[in-house]
Parts: sequence; C-alpha cells; structure tokens
Amino acid sequence: MITNQVIQTSIDELKAISKVDLCVIDMDGLVAATTFENNMSTELIDNFIKSPADSQIVGGFHMMKILEDGELLYILIARGSGSDAYMIAKIAVSQIQNLVIAYKEHYDKNNFFQNLLLDNLLLVDIYNRAKKLHIEPEANRVVYLVEASNDKDNISMELLKNIFGDQQGCFLTAVEQKNIILVKEVENPFAYDEVERTAEIIIDMLNSEAMLSAKVAYGTIVSELKEVSKSYKEAKMALDVGKIFYSEKSVNAYNTLGIGRLIYQLPVNLCRIFMKEIFGDNIPDDLDDEILTTVQKFFDNNLNVSETSRQLFVHRNTLVYRIEKLHQSTGLDIRKFDDALTFKIALMVVNYMKYLDSINK
Repeated sequence: MITNQVIQTSIDELKAISKVDLCVIDMDGLVAATTFENNMSTELIDNFIKSPADSQIVGGFHMMKILEDGELLYILIARGSGSDAYMIAKIAVSQIQNLVIAYKEHYDKNNFFQNLLLDNLLLVDIYNRAKKLHIEPEANRVVYLVEASNDKDNISMELLKNIFGDQQGCFLTAVEQKNIILVKEVENPFAYDEVERTAEIIIDMLNSEAMLSAKVAYGTIVSELKEVSKSYKEAKMALDVGKIFYSEKSVNAYNTLGIGRLIYQLPVNLCRIFMKEIFGDNIPDDLDDEILTTVQKFFDNNLNVSETSRQLFVHRNTLVYRIEKLHQSTGLDIRKFDDALTFKIALMVVNYMKYLDSINK
C-alpha cells in the first residue's frame, strides 16, 4: 500500500506551489502527513467521518474525505476557508486517490505475478485477474532470473527498475530473496537474439555500475499468460545447471543447456552407479588440478595435442606424458573420442554430485 512518505512528498509539492497548508489523517486518527501544526480537535474530525458529507468547512479549515472504491481511507484538512484553499484541497484529494489506486494496482500486479510464477492460480483466475489488472493475456513473454552475489543493499533491483520499470510489458518481482525475476514481452516467439542481448545488457550494467558479479538465466518464449510459470521453471533450471556445469558463463539459456540438462535430471543413485562402473574407486574428483586443467584445455581444442601444448606453454612430450598418466589411473585414453566423451560426462557428473552434496548439507 501507499506509504506516508509518498503522501508527505505529494502535499509538500502542493504546498510549495500553492502556499496552502495541508494535513492528511488516517482512520486511526493519526497524522499520516502534514505541512503545519494541526490543532483541530479529534471530536470535530470524528463527527466529519460519521457525517454523510464529502467536504465541510470548520473553523477556517476545509475538511475532505479521501475514498477508494467507496471506502474512506483518509481525511484531508486544508488550512483556509477561501476558494483557493478549497481548490487546492480538491486537487490534493484527487492526487492522493490516484496515488492510492496506482500503488494498489502495483501491489496487486506484484501479487498476481508471484502467484502466477508459482502456479498458485486456477486458469479461470489467471484470466479474470489479468483483465482487471489490464494485463494482456496473449503476448510473447520470456522470464529472466537474475542472481547478483554480495548484493546486500538490493542495488541490483533498483538498477533493473531504472531500465525496465517503465517499459511497456515488463514486470519485476521476486519470490525468493537472492533472485530477481524479470517478465518481459518480446516481439515474436523466435526473438532469442533479442532475449540474449537483454541478458548481456543486464550483466554489463550490474558489472559496471554496481560492481556486482551476476548471473542471468532465461527460459523459452511463451505466447500465453498461463505459460509464464513454465518459462520461470525453465529459467530456474538454467540458472542451476549453469552454476553446476558452465560456471564460466554469465548467461545461460534453457534451450542451450545441452547434456548438462540431461545430467541434472538424473537420480543421484544412477550417477553413483555410472561413476562406479567407469572408474571404480578412482573417480576423476581425485585427480590433481594440473591434470584436470590439461584435460579441459585438450577438450577445448578438439583433442588436438599440438594446439593444446602450445596454449599450455608445455612441450608436446609433457602433454603426452600427462595424458598417459591419466590413462594409467582411470583406464581412459582421452585421445580416443569414445574415452574422451566418457571422461567429459564423468567430470560433469562429479560436479553435479558435488552440487547435490552442497545443498543437502
């Protein structure tokens, strides 16, 4: 709901323009905002609240009721009994009523999207509430998840609001403390280049303006409001899979997760059986960092020994020795495609098992 600070700012601006003092009192008889020392008796205010009149002049003060959908929210008092004070009081009432509606709609939209993302709404409720909130039910949308590390002051949300807060078809919310959710309309259901550029813009902004290390993941583009939760679940999986298997990437898309998505969906018992069958007790997790770095660079260079040795600044024979050492300890010769594929998958499974151990601690 609207805060007292917002009301105070509003009447301060009116006072600065009109020179008319204003005071807003809530239904508990407490001053919500004021520009002067109001000494009007509570009895007079109570009598006005109970009366059917919408406005009244008492002792040199204009009193008016601020309503929302017929419900009395505040009493506005303007100092002065002339036409100027009356006109400013009417303007103030209209402005505060519009602020209340705007803030209520924002709150309702936030609540709506949170429940929509979490699948807490029936299909009929989705479309009925969307109509009331003026949300287009059929539009191309994609869900982004933004995770910024060490953002204790919630700077990332403020920066994202500056970019997307006023954009048509964009909505920012959060259903858990560490992630920000952006629901964004896109031009067409195949606009993945546009979606990727937006993700990169978010990363660049958080890195440069807030000095935050961030990761962004997004789901597939959906064409109906009821499918937004699907895109959210996909973005959530993309964020997790990216952190487990593609930690070097700052942007991960659900439709480019590849084999990482398959491993992520495997039962942990099946992963353990696979590791046992391939390596016995000598799982790749036991290898030293030098060997693992060598293997990763070897894979990056498509199993090319000469190019890998050049990039690692080691002699070709040194590289071959490391590969042979790995062969002896694991039984896999990664110079052969089948063994290289097996070892690559095994490393990914190891990372997945580490992730499961970390979240279960």
